[in-house]
Amino acid sequence: MGRVKPYPLVKFICAITIADPSLWEKVQGSLQSLLSPFDLQTDWFPFDYTEYYTKEMGASLKKRLVSFRTLLPAENLPTLKLATNEIEEELSFEGKRKVNLDPGYLTASRLVLATTKDYAHRIYLGQGILGDIHLRFHKGQFEPLEWTYPDYREPFVRQFLKDVREIYLNQLGEIEE
Repeated sequence: MGRVKPYPLVKFICAITIADPSLWEKVQGSLQSLLSPFDLQTDWFPFDYTEYYTKEMGASLKKRLVSFRTLLPAENLPTLKLATNEIEEELSFEGKRKVNLDPGYLTASRLVLATTKDYAHRIYLGQGILGDIHLRFHKGQFEPLEWTYPDYREPFVRQFLKDVREIYLNQLGEIEE
């Protein structure tokens, strides 16, 4: 019989897709109030991998990923997803989102994203939220899986997540000392 032990704290991240860059300051403040200050973020990059959001949010979307300084329990992911959905709704205009927020967390071995959409490779976490293992860390890098979104396959995104992982592992070392 395996022994039950506490799961290590995780490093939360969020992907932000935005139609109106003037909303960034508000989004940034809301996210940092929700979790903690950012410790790393990507530059904005064009989000032109899909037209999934175009009808609702318009064209010329920009995206960035951020990581949060404070480590938290993995089981906070459903609550965080619900809170980011509320932020999206607050910033909506005439029933259409201007911001899409995709929270998740990183561990030493994987990136898990929160979603409300059920598929065979997603695990129900509670509160209507599922977890999607989106990348795995293998042989020194994050590797895409069969269902990994195109933007998460990009070398610069995977390098960003590798950098976040390094910060995370250093933080875990600090906790364990």
